[in-house]
Amino acid sequence: MKNCASCHGEKAEKTINWKKTLSDGSYPPPPLNDTAHAWHHPKWQLIEIITNGGAKYDGKMPPFKNILTNEEKEDAIAYFQSLWSDEFYNLWLEGGGLKKKSER
Repeated sequence: MKNCASCHGEKAEKTINWKKTLSDGSYPPPPLNDTAHAWHHPKWQLIEIITNGGAKYDGKMPPFKNILTNEEKEDAIAYFQSLWSDEFYNLWLEGGGLKKKSER
């Protein structure tokens, strides 16, 4: 809640029009529930985004490398995944959600 909710929402629901770029050309923070695209990304990539921020993806999310521990990053992912329906969680698993970066 302390680090993520102000941009992504308390229930990971914020920014309904997440595909529409902002006036500066960057993307707003997407919802992390199953209404956006977080479930398209494998866990290693979600951790990478949390760690290094969203600049690589044309977003403004700051890096949390020196703010969150690895366990806290894992906990954040587990939290927003708990908001996914079984259908989207299973799609994430089937799409390689648990694959390591080296297995891509």
